[in-house]
Amino acid sequence: MATTNNNTHITTHIELSIQISLSGLSFCILNSITQQVEVLKHIDLNKHETPYRLLEHVQSLFENEPSLQQEFNNIQIIHSNELSTLVPKALFSKDHLADYLKYNSKILKSDFITFDEIDINDSVNVYVPYVNVNNFIYEQFGEFTFKHFSTVLIESILQIEKNTDQQKLYIHFGSRSFEIVSIVSGTLQFYNSFEYSSKEDFIYYLLFTLEQLKLNPETIPLVFIGDIKENSDLYNIAYKYVRHISFGKHKNNFIFNQQPETQHSEFIILNSF
Repeated sequence: MATTNNNTHITTHIELSIQISLSGLSFCILNSITQQVEVLKHIDLNKHETPYRLLEHVQSLFENEPSLQQEFNNIQIIHSNELSTLVPKALFSKDHLADYLKYNSKILKSDFITFDEIDINDSVNVYVPYVNVNNFIYEQFGEFTFKHFSTVLIESILQIEKNTDQQKLYIHFGSRSFEIVSIVSGTLQFYNSFEYSSKEDFIYYLLFTLEQLKLNPETIPLVFIGDIKENSDLYNIAYKYVRHISFGKHKNNFIFNQQPETQHSEFIILNSF
């Protein structure tokens, strides 16, 4: 679900996107006219914080980051957590949001649950946002938009692969979790998120997923995106078992004041505009 920025008196063309999780923050400032990324930063929180402490980090970010102390034409918050599930649009009802989540996510009765519509996949992403952060942003700036990170991930990959006729497996890496997205002829076959703390955790879940989807490690193309580097431990252990590995890149042709570390890093936030 999203709210629309109605601050029509603002004439700036500067847009802000912030990706928040319990383990880190990223923000990106884009000039929508020149398509220039003026600022792109990531802050690692070093440990898995509570939602309360996450809010303190967000507040500190806005207090201490000069580039955030300006007016923005549009603001978007991307919520990164495991509290989400996909529902086919034909089976979706706003009256059963908690029912969709309760079987694969630990939720509380007090949790606020919302949803994003993924039109390109004819589905709905039901999730729990960080309400305290949303409230803070609203108090500071007024209305804004927000999505779950998996909405941006799935939409972006489906747009990139919409004209393909082969099957691919995208792996998106975060610092403590990774997501697997299986695409068949431009359509979504499978999506899931896995927590990991070692390369052995990662390869176990990857090979298990390949087995369940009946995919051959010798032939299936893997596309790595996010926080992953060539010749890292994760890359090397994957290459022991899977022969065809490449790196993806974000779908926009932005101009960068400072180039990101790789073409596939900060994949979510750069595809959120």
